[in-house]
This record gives sequence, C-alpha cells and structure tokens, in this order.
Amino acid sequence: MLRAIGFAWLVCAALAGLSGCHRSPPEQQVRKAIEQAAEAARSRDAGALDDLLTADFTMPDSALDRARLLALLRVARLRNEKVSVLLGPIDIETRGERIVARFTVTLGGGGRLIPQRLGVYRVESAWRREGGDWRCYHAQWERTL
Repeated sequence: MLRAIGFAWLVCAALAGLSGCHRSPPEQQVRKAIEQAAEAARSRDAGALDDLLTADFTMPDSALDRARLLALLRVARLRNEKVSVLLGPIDIETRGERIVARFTVTLGGGGRLIPQRLGVYRVESAWRREGGDWRCYHAQWERTL
C-alpha cells in the first residue's frame, strides 16, 4: 500500500514537473527578449543584443542601422561608458505569426559617446519567430523628452 502511494506521488510529481516545462506564451517570450535587450544595452554587450536581432533588422528614420547600433555598444564598452536603460510598461499586440511590442525607454549614460542619445523614447518593435526564439526584425523610436 505505501509502495503504491509512493509510486502514485512520484508519477504526480513527474507530471507536475513536465507541465511546468512547457514553453511560455509568445507574448511572455517577447517581453523577456525586450528585457534581455535592455540588459544587453546596460552591460554594453553587443553580442547579447545581436542574438536578439534578425539578420535583416531595420531601423527606419534613424541614423543608426544594425551594424552601427552594435558598434555603438562595442565602443561604449571599450570606453567603459555607463549606459542606463529603464523600461516602461510593454504593450503587446499579436498580428498573426508576428508580434508588435510598444513601450517607453529612458536612456541615460555617463561619457562622451552616449549623451547625445539621452532621453525618453517611445519605441515600437516588431518580432518574429526564428527557429525557437523570438527576434526583433524592425524597430523605430521617437524621442518624447
């Protein structure tokens, strides 16, 4: 009897563990990716940010393109400049197989490279799944302050 109860408990525990292992919803995955991008900017880790972008990532209406954005982080790291990133609430909209995320971000820094980009920005980013991960393929922002 005890052995049967122990086995049943083990099976229940295993099933509960498996149910916790399922992938999180796409909206939650994109929120996490945005938070990872903010952390990559804070730590000036161009490689970590690059992992979140598609090869054809675009930023219309910006002096920066994908290569320049990553280079900016690399130079900030080499100069040991501080980068401050504060995310506002993230609004997610699912559009078929794609996701659009809107949020505000406050950028700050300490150094010669970053000050011209300080301020509060309204960001709209577009995401698609590549392999098993969500990657940003388009972003545009507007400075609000």
